[in-house]
Amino acid sequence: MTQTITDFKLFLEDAKQAVTELSEFSGKENALRQEEQRLERTLEAEKKAVNDSVNATVKKRREEIARSYDNEIGKLQEKLRKTRSRRERAKNQGIKDRIKEETMELHEHNRELKVRMRTLFQADRVPFYCGSGFYYALYFPRGIKEILTLLITFSVCFLAIPYGIYMALPQKKTLFLVLIYGAAVFIFGGIYVLVGNVTKDRHMKALKEGRTIRSLMASNRRKIRVVTASIRKDRDEAIYNLEKYDDEIAQMEQELEQVTQKKKEALGTFENVTKTIITDEIVGNSRQRLEELAQAHQEVQDRLRYTEKVLKEKKIFITDTYESYLGKEFLYPDKLDELKKIMESDAAVNLSEAMEIYRSHNRK
Repeated sequence: MTQTITDFKLFLEDAKQAVTELSEFSGKENALRQEEQRLERTLEAEKKAVNDSVNATVKKRREEIARSYDNEIGKLQEKLRKTRSRRERAKNQGIKDRIKEETMELHEHNRELKVRMRTLFQADRVPFYCGSGFYYALYFPRGIKEILTLLITFSVCFLAIPYGIYMALPQKKTLFLVLIYGAAVFIFGGIYVLVGNVTKDRHMKALKEGRTIRSLMASNRRKIRVVTASIRKDRDEAIYNLEKYDDEIAQMEQELEQVTQKKKEALGTFENVTKTIITDEIVGNSRQRLEELAQAHQEVQDRLRYTEKVLKEKKIFITDTYESYLGKEFLYPDKLDELKKIMESDAAVNLSEAMEIYRSHNRK
């Protein structure tokens, strides 16, 4: 509410005092706000440090527990791997022994057949090369393998070699190719016929008997392969005496399962119980410091709210009491002192004249 001014000097003194108090409260408000922000940052940093300490400690303890159990699990897994490896070696050795035992007669028969064939050829003075598989594949082929050997040999001698020689010539003519093939037929064919005639004419009976012996040996080898394959496919391991390994493996697997379960339980206990205890201990060690910071922050915050309230009331008071007469322009201590001096010098009879005189002086 606007009032009539009876004492201009007292009015200006009161205005100066109010403006000065407002400036002081504004400075106090800024200082309190900065202090509140500082304390808030300190409190948040302290809380973060406590939280980081909790997380780091919990993580470290959890990893230590897991590492201890993992070491034990790793040792058991290594022992289990070695035992399984020993079992596999024992099984493989058992399979080898079984194969050797069950094919012993066939191997012995083949050895007897070899001796018989060697004795036969020596008695009939058959050339040594006639006892080879290559000779029988060329002159007495029997079975897919020997027939393929014969075809491949003829292909190399009568096709590949002549064509290779022809391609190596600097000049290529059809006549050369015909001559080369003719020479190949003459040379290789002649050698083939000559060897065949010489050996067959002189040793036919021994060679035929040798053919029979080789066929028996091949039959025995097939039987050996069948027996070997059958033994390797057999899933019944009872005959290999692997019980002691199976017992060790079963015991280790049980121990491994128990340790794994204990690890799971230990980590569960840590998460549900130990973690809370660790957290309470660390937080408890910092509780007093946090409470002191929180209390200090709250006190500064309360003072700031009070100062803001007083500052707001003073602004409203100055606006209602002085600004309507002086305007914002003269609501400064130095300007109010100048207006008071003008009034004391009787140069003006009211505030409007004093303000006009001040303006005129400052325009010069």
